[in-house]
Amino acid sequence: MTLVLGIEGTAWNLSAAVVNEDEVVCEVTHTYKPVTGGIHPREAAQHHAQFASWVMSNLFDELAEKNINPNDIEAISFSQGPGLGACLRTVATAARALSLSLEIPLVGVNHCVAHVEIGRWKTPAKDPVVLYASGANTQVLAYRRGKYRVFGETLDIGVGNALDKFARSAGLSHPGGPQIEMYAKDSVNYVNLPYVVKGMDFSFSGLSTAATDALQKHTLEDVCYSLQENAFAMLVEVTERALAHTGKTEVLLGGGVGANMRLREMLDIMCDDRGASFYVPEKRFMGDNGAMIAWLGLLMYKAGDTIEVEDSHVNPNYRPDMVDVTWLKE
Repeated sequence: MTLVLGIEGTAWNLSAAVVNEDEVVCEVTHTYKPVTGGIHPREAAQHHAQFASWVMSNLFDELAEKNINPNDIEAISFSQGPGLGACLRTVATAARALSLSLEIPLVGVNHCVAHVEIGRWKTPAKDPVVLYASGANTQVLAYRRGKYRVFGETLDIGVGNALDKFARSAGLSHPGGPQIEMYAKDSVNYVNLPYVVKGMDFSFSGLSTAATDALQKHTLEDVCYSLQENAFAMLVEVTERALAHTGKTEVLLGGGVGANMRLREMLDIMCDDRGASFYVPEKRFMGDNGAMIAWLGLLMYKAGDTIEVEDSHVNPNYRPDMVDVTWLKE
């Protein structure tokens, strides 16, 4: 069995995991929780620096309990981007130190592609259209000719950030998505809000602002419900178009916003209407986690896709369609 250690730290979750071809051997996570507002990049990076040794120490303790020697780890993978620059640099430094101290190869992983691959690993999906919906990233992806192509994406902010932005204006704590979902369940009326799909792309900034303005005339429950319905319908529309365009028969949902049960319900209805299969990994693999970084690192390592320490600079704007998918065959 090949053992790879992966470290995730693009935003608020600092997480490290060891995986092999069959399972997540162990995983340890420590989450940055802002006192007020959303994620403060400098504070998040300081959190990662403060707790990196704690996370790694506990991870190695768990390995020892399983009678696994750290020297059996064959590679170190880390989130190279996209993400918050300060957080990425902190995690990259930890990964380089481990790579040098253990004298094993380093693998730079694209965070978005890691979400896709953990979904493919933990569900029956083989060649899906992927709706990747998270805080900062919202894209519709599918594999074609050696890359994960972007068939549609946000023109401004991610759907998760749009929900969080509205939540802050409504006085809800971070993260806002779960609370919006909760209030939406008690709604009795739909409030007319912007629906912005431009070709295969979508926009959420105006929708979030309009929802905030709507609070002056409508209940929080009704606005939360209407915000969800519009945002998720936009995502489902573009996903359905990509499904029709590619001729694929599977849809995979990934990213932290994918934990929302209403989004899952809407995608499930669409897939059922089109005769497509709909897949969602278990919740622990939806948000940012070390296991997904370790798993993609394992795939890349076995494909010979490693980097030298001097070439391991981070890229906060690292797009998934910039990645050569060396581990999949046509």
